[in-house]
Formats: sequence, C-alpha cells, structure tokens
Amino acid sequence: MPKLLLKAPRFGGSLSVLLALAFGLGAGMWLAAPDSLVHRGLGALLPTADVVGTLWTNAIRMTVLPLVATLTVASVATAGGNAELSRAGLRAMVVFVVLLVAGGLLALVFAEFAFADFSLPADVAERVRASASAAPSTATLPSLAQRLIDMVPSNPIKSAADGALLPLVVFSLALGFALKQVPEARRAPLVDACRGIADAMLVLVGWVVAAAPIGVFALTLALGARLGASSVGALARYIATLSLTLIVFTILLYPVVVLVGRVSLRKFVSAAAPAQALAAGSRSSLAALPLMIAAARERLGLGEVASGFVLPLAVSIFRVNVPMAWVVGAVFLGKLYGIPVSEGALLTLVVTSTLLSFSVPGIPSGSLFLLAPVLVDMGLPAAGVGILIAVDVLPDMFKTLANVTSHLTATIIAAEPASPSP
Repeated sequence: MPKLLLKAPRFGGSLSVLLALAFGLGAGMWLAAPDSLVHRGLGALLPTADVVGTLWTNAIRMTVLPLVATLTVASVATAGGNAELSRAGLRAMVVFVVLLVAGGLLALVFAEFAFADFSLPADVAERVRASASAAPSTATLPSLAQRLIDMVPSNPIKSAADGALLPLVVFSLALGFALKQVPEARRAPLVDACRGIADAMLVLVGWVVAAAPIGVFALTLALGARLGASSVGALARYIATLSLTLIVFTILLYPVVVLVGRVSLRKFVSAAAPAQALAAGSRSSLAALPLMIAAARERLGLGEVASGFVLPLAVSIFRVNVPMAWVVGAVFLGKLYGIPVSEGALLTLVVTSTLLSFSVPGIPSGSLFLLAPVLVDMGLPAAGVGILIAVDVLPDMFKTLANVTSHLTATIIAAEPASPSP
C-alpha cells in the first residue's frame, strides 16, 4: 500500500509560535489601555491584524476538507477489510465516551471546590447579569434530530462548500466502502488520485504553517486588544477554574497515552506539540487537523485506518471540552444567580453533555449555544449562556488544546500502530 510522500510538515518551531502567542496577547492588552498614547497611535493596526489573522486561518482551513475527503476515501478503499474499520470505530467511540465522562467528573470536583465560597459584589453581579441580554438566540440552531438528519448529506458538494465536515466524512466513508466493491483495475486510478491530492494538500500545509508565528501573533494581538483587563475582573475565578480544569485534564492524557496507548512520553510530546501550538493560537482543532494527520503518520507510526478514519472522525464529532465547560459553567451560574444546583443535577449534566457533545455545531462557542435549554431544565436562567459566551475567549484556547490532545490520544488507543513504538 503506497504511503503519503510527504514528511510531517515542520511548524517553524513550536517555541516561536508560543512566543508569538504570548507577545500577541501582551501587546494587544497594552493597546487596549484607553488613555495610552499607544492606544491612540497604534489602535488602527487592529483591523490589519484581523485581516492578517483571518487570511492565515483561512489558508489553513482551505486544505482541510479536500485533505480529509481524499484521505478518507483512499484509506477506506484500501483498508484490509470492513471488520478492521468497524473495530477501530467501535474502540474510538468507547474511548470518546470514557474521556468525555472523565472530563465531566473532573470538572465537577474542580468546580465545587473553586466556587465553594464564591460571591460577587452587587454592582459587578448586576453588570454580569445585564451582559446576558447580548446572548445570541438559540432559536436558529438546528435541533439534535435535524443535525442527525444532516449527517447524511443530500448534496455532498454543497456540504463541502458549506464547510460541513461531518457530512463530508460520512459521504467519503460511503464512497470508500463502495469502492471496495469495485474491481481493483477500476478502483486503483481513483484511489491513486485521492492519494495524490492528499499528498499535495500536505505540501500546501507545509507552506502555510511556515508563516504560523505571523498568523498567531496577528490573531492574538486582536484578541488581547479586545479582551483588555477583563480576564482579571469579576469573572476571573470562572475563567481560571475552567482553564485550570482543561489544563489538568490535558496533562492527565499524557500518562494515558503512555500506559494505555503504549507510546513513549517523549515521542508523544514531540508529535503533539506542533498541532497543540497551532490549536492554541488559532483556537481551531479543525485547522490543526492536517498537522495531526501528518504527526500520526510520520511521527507516531500509526496506520491508515488511524490517520485516515479514526482521526478525522474524532475531529468531526469528539469535543472532550464540552462536559467540562458545561459543568463549570452550571456551577458558576448557580452561584451567580443564587440558585442551588444539586449534585444529582450535575451528574445528570455530565451524562447529557456527553451525549450532546457529538452534535455540537461547528461555530465559535458552539457547545454553549446548546447549553441554554439544559440550563432551563436545571432551573437556571437561559440568559446565563450569554455570560459564558462573553468570557469564553481565553478558556477557548485551552478547550481547543484539550480537544487536539484528546483526538491524538483516542486515535492512538483506538488503532494499532503501524510499527512498534520505541
């Protein structure tokens, strides 16, 4: 079976990207000072930073859909058999659920401890409550039933044009399975074409990510300027609690990879670091998918079922941050509004968030949009979602970091490596 020709793209140094992220945030918060000469003199740079950051992110995103579609088709069409994919898919789903529940339970412990003596000054609480009025309406979001229906696209080309990854993966899987029933002589040209496109996409990724420090700096400069000093304001405890929960969970994935996945710590750290740096800077696990695929193939030695099926499936439906964000958010809002939330309700929330995490829309803070009706069932105001969305910018970086690390972790556990791990 032919391999992708490209080595894993270099990321221009993970350290340089992380430094760009830190300097971008710091410079942005410096620009945010309203009375400073810097603010008046350089504030006009923010629109430029927005343009540069958006162009760089779009350049990354434009490779994802063709890469995933062609790689999935080629991987499924040339896999050893349907049983191999079924086993890998079943193992992946089990790993997804276990990690989701574990994250929710960890968040429950952290949140109960962090908010045990929580209170806000009356004037701050009033301003926080007022911000909920800016919450986007959930009425326009598709229902869970509709999202399940949309998984099977009536027009896969339209799904690709709309950037809908999961329907495209479903179609690619179906096409790959169908090709397995086609005689080898007629199947081979299409499979070779898909592999060629996938190779070309990875070359293109290598070019685009060479500019990662510039793109990440532009993105975080604009982010820091808009965030200002709010990260140390009245909602600092919520931001810190959710961020710490996500960081601790991400760290705990490393021993899981070593003990369960049987991959050395050094090897996993080296493989995951480029995708993690990109994810933290861009706040997009989808943008980091090409780097994850390259890392899985070239650095972790995983087979095509893992890199071409399990990993795209994980990025499509597996968002490990959802139970953690929902539990911490519910505990915080209960304290904020003075409404008791029972342990039983929070445990139920862990289960609910695990199930609904597979249908989170691919929009910024998408999981929080789905949280509104769940809050109502718990006796909490649905408007509280607006508060969580308003301060989701910083935690979202750690959410994406946890997602990307869990995607690689689940892929390692769900699929056997193509070669022994040193």
